[in-house]
Amino acid sequence: MEAKERILVKANELFNRYGIRSVSMDDIATHLGMSKKTLYQFYTDKDELVNAVFDIALTTNKSNCLECTKKGDNAIHEIFLSFDIMEEMLKTMNPSVLFDMQKYHPSAFKKFDDFKNSFLYKIIKANLERGIKEELYREDIDTDILSRYRLHSVLLSFNPDVFPTVKINPAYIEQQLIECFMYGLATPKGYKLIEKYKSQRTKK
Repeated sequence: MEAKERILVKANELFNRYGIRSVSMDDIATHLGMSKKTLYQFYTDKDELVNAVFDIALTTNKSNCLECTKKGDNAIHEIFLSFDIMEEMLKTMNPSVLFDMQKYHPSAFKKFDDFKNSFLYKIIKANLERGIKEELYREDIDTDILSRYRLHSVLLSFNPDVFPTVKINPAYIEQQLIECFMYGLATPKGYKLIEKYKSQRTKK
């Protein structure tokens, strides 16, 4: 692994574990066993490094979303596949990451905001339209309003003002929110599928 890639991997690991604000360039250099001078040869400052780490995260998330769309047997299955990936991500992600980014690294957060409002919005809306065609979601739902609602509800599990994460696991919060969302959309046919996939997850 080349030095630049090693830096990105270690920085991503430390940011996810401790939050962005709590990790300094000194910390990253120490964990890599390199001098800070060497680190700065690749990244001029922490902001540039945060942006580079987050570029990879966005690319990975985009690929995962498209894979779930492709592999999903139906709209509801697609959501369950997406949640499986999110659950794994939340196991290693410090909930403060997004809020640290918003406050201290606005250029990286703008990339996330653009990704959320463009790509993720389209993915969610396409899922809703797919579910209506498959008669799994009610045909009277407003796909635009509910896509925007879902986008913002995803971020709730990371907000310590709403959910103190010391007391509540973010993955559990997200599970509750996404199940509520699906049940609100579902037709009787869709409801049965939700119950089926929930049962399968429980048995794993």
